[in-house]
Amino acid sequence: MKKRYVGEGKVELIAGGGKIYTDIAARFIKSERSLEDITATPYSRELVRKIVESGHKAVIEFDFFIFGIEGYSRVTEVQLVRKRLASYMIKTGRADKAGKRLFEMVIPKRIEKTGYRYPLPVNSIIMEDGNSIEKYLPEGEANVYINLDADRIMSMIEGWYQKGIEDGLSEEELRYLKPQATAFRALIGMNAHALTDWFAIRCCRNAQTEIRDLANKMLAICKQAAPDLFNDAGPNCRVLGYCPENELQNENCKGKVIIKKKALEILREVAE
Repeated sequence: MKKRYVGEGKVELIAGGGKIYTDIAARFIKSERSLEDITATPYSRELVRKIVESGHKAVIEFDFFIFGIEGYSRVTEVQLVRKRLASYMIKTGRADKAGKRLFEMVIPKRIEKTGYRYPLPVNSIIMEDGNSIEKYLPEGEANVYINLDADRIMSMIEGWYQKGIEDGLSEEELRYLKPQATAFRALIGMNAHALTDWFAIRCCRNAQTEIRDLANKMLAICKQAAPDLFNDAGPNCRVLGYCPENELQNENCKGKVIIKKKALEILREVAE
């Protein structure tokens, strides 16, 4: 079994950045010039920044980015695919690999050594001689315990899974009892509009820990690959100047970032 910790996932930009097509799209919607003239016009950083700052995000949908990710758990996969304006190619977990599938887990470090004293039904534990362990226990002793932590639990599941394969069961059926800690790999495709919307929510401190890690790594890559598109991208509080979560604002942000209700009060006072 291969084990990783939350935060150790890898993200790689496969395509996107470099040539920015938002520039061409922005010229096209208002220009009377031919397509040849528009595409031959030198890139304008000022034009792209103006479009991004204006909030006309339909134009930035012409820049598309593809990421490869690995080392994230199925917990994060569930969160990830809730973003509908995106393309996903996720490594299959149902195809039979004849026992050669990598059994990889991703867990938070804090829970690794959390123990649980699990009571075993003594009449189900059979000794090598075929007798129940109950026969060898002191009179009146009815309980036997096993100390379980994350490693032991996952090792037990892995052993159960491999035994199922040896018994001829399909991986498609065996995966029903694999934990959410099971790692997955995926290709993610999003345009710049979808990405900025996704960053606004998933870079927020209220986001689940692992998907926030993924979002922040993708954001850092985007800022480097296409700074004119993503210079101001990030969590909602950075983009809007206030937190729209109101009463649900993260505890670490209270007193540091104003909420939407307070921001509206300030605007009304200025207007008056």
